Amino acid sequence: MMMVYGRMPNMSSDLSSYPDIVHTLLKKRGITNAADADHFLYPDFARDVRDPFGILNMGKAVERILQAIDAGERIAIYADYDCDGIPGATLFNDFLKKIKYVNFEVYIPHRNTEGYGLNSNALDLLASRGATLIITIDCGISDVEEAAYAHTLGVDLIITDHHLPQDVLPRAYAIVNSKQIGDTYHDNMLCGAALAWKLVSALLARRGEMWGIPKGWEKWLLDMAGLSTIADMVPLRNENRALAKYGLMVLRKSRRPGLLALLAKIDMVQGNLVEDDIGFMIGPRINAASRMGEPMDAFRLLSAETDEVAEEYADKLMHLNDARKGLVASMIKEARKHLDLRELRDIIVVGNPLWKPGLVGLVASNLVETYSRTVFVWGRTEDGVIKGSCRSDGTVNVVEMMTSVREGVFEGVGGHEEAGGFSVSNDFIHTLEDELVAVYQAVRKEKENVEFAVDTTLSLTEVNWVNWKQIEKFAPFGMGNPKPMFLFENVRLAEVRHFGKEKTHLELSFEDSSVKAILFFADEEKYKELVAGDIVDLTATMEVNTFRNKRELRLRIVEVKKKA
Repeated sequence: MMMVYGRMPNMSSDLSSYPDIVHTLLKKRGITNAADADHFLYPDFARDVRDPFGILNMGKAVERILQAIDAGERIAIYADYDCDGIPGATLFNDFLKKIKYVNFEVYIPHRNTEGYGLNSNALDLLASRGATLIITIDCGISDVEEAAYAHTLGVDLIITDHHLPQDVLPRAYAIVNSKQIGDTYHDNMLCGAALAWKLVSALLARRGEMWGIPKGWEKWLLDMAGLSTIADMVPLRNENRALAKYGLMVLRKSRRPGLLALLAKIDMVQGNLVEDDIGFMIGPRINAASRMGEPMDAFRLLSAETDEVAEEYADKLMHLNDARKGLVASMIKEARKHLDLRELRDIIVVGNPLWKPGLVGLVASNLVETYSRTVFVWGRTEDGVIKGSCRSDGTVNVVEMMTSVREGVFEGVGGHEEAGGFSVSNDFIHTLEDELVAVYQAVRKEKENVEFAVDTTLSLTEVNWVNWKQIEKFAPFGMGNPKPMFLFENVRLAEVRHFGKEKTHLELSFEDSSVKAILFFADEEKYKELVAGDIVDLTATMEVNTFRNKRELRLRIVEVKKKA
């Protein structure tokens, strides 16, 4: 599969040869010379996607896997239950089937009954089925005790994970994680599925020709690596930017029955897929399997080989996602009601033993936006364990904060700077907020003020296809590369329309312009007070609406301020 961007090289050393809007957006992103600009605007597969053997321990992992394949050992792929681990498991499953290796299985732990990462019961089960090699995807880096237990079972462990390593690393045959000390790979922010894809690429580099695999076949697996890169919200810079860009290209062409069935159910045109479709439509449905049911159902969807199987699991995920939305909405309502009755501190901790731990991360994300504080939300598993998720407001690395709390408070922690998971004993859950507040100031950092960080001011006449073609070069957008935000000053509203079943969405029309601006879930009072004739300052991003396959350029509202 050829992937080449045709372009003329920029011979100027500064940004003067770029259109004004591109020039402005580049400078806002800290890009000030033509070489860096070309590198950013035109991701190149051969240049940006580096040799997988540059990752620490990749060669060691490859040799052990090839040894297992040659000897016919039973291999277990042990993946996390989210929209990173599951696509990672899917692409590794594709690889093993492509080389016609049959003595393997995919294992994805149940979020509510087993929890995150390796667990001894699963290790016992896999060993009893004959597994002598377990390859983790998107988990394992914190599982020191479980890794030691796997060793006693005579099982070799290859850990591929992108979460932050702790002071003590698990005992494993090989650890592939670019965040560990000693790794010098150029991009240490690859997601779990991307690391799995790098491992497959390395295996094919060593043995692909002998297996009869066409050179470049691994690029077809970029649909899964790209899906996770966008869904798991890793920074879309460096290699991640290329993986996201090419991943979207493959997603638009993918023939996976499960993907096609899911897209049909959510009425999406495959050829029009963009990063927002992954973040708001596809990702949540993949994650709904573990939050509300069996995570293996999402794997069965993505790895389905027939339309019948794909249809069955697409239906399942649709129903689970609908149920998930209703539960999360009620949990958020309950949490806000509780928090609005008390004085807020530097850190918010809120929970309910009746809440599903698989849903509390979604609640935490909502509360961070509402209260502008770092939030910890907990629930209780079916076997009585208190587990939760946390989200940072940008002032703290949540993993650092959790590991700074005195010993014994947390029974387990993990995650990234911005998001993490934890378990707490019954003895400490009621004082958890006190413990976190006590260490907050010691680990606090200056928050970057990115709220409504406008890139430039435009007029409504500048919302046109010529400018969109320039803005589009900055896609895909996401962490580390936010959508350009524009300010439209003193625009007069021609029409204010509330739409949707419960009239919760907002559409604005403007005088002397055909441009429309929309906002979904515009439930703040200020939006309900807008009327035709109002003069407002509008902050918005630009996007293409392809609903019913009709291309329309529009604005997505970020903020509306009525002028006095």
